[in-house]
Amino acid sequence: MPPGISVIGQIELTSGDLDRAVEFYRAKLGIPLLLRSENMAFFDCEGIRLALRRAEGTKDCYGPVIYFKVDDIHAAAEALRGRGVEFDRDPHLVAKMREHDLWMALFRDPDGNLLALMATDDRR
Repeated sequence: MPPGISVIGQIELTSGDLDRAVEFYRAKLGIPLLLRSENMAFFDCEGIRLALRRAEGTKDCYGPVIYFKVDDIHAAAEALRGRGVEFDRDPHLVAKMREHDLWMALFRDPDGNLLALMATDDRR
């Protein structure tokens, strides 16, 4: 394994009713809500983010997505490519945030489960 691929940074679930899901995780489970937008909600599970994404129809509902934190997303992706991993989406900038830029790369395991690398580019 390339260095740093053992740490899970985020797990994503899809929801057919995002408002209902947010209420469940926030009010019933008591997980702190970090950020809410029209199509996404992010919760803090002791440093691992739980992301809920609004499903856009039944074909958009898929299993959980596991995001692995890496320090250098380009080096990690190259190392995985060298081991035969094919990427659905190469490393790309997802969001420019106040403190950092968020990068991701998407790939699948042998059963088709979606996995991702995630990295932050510190802007300080």
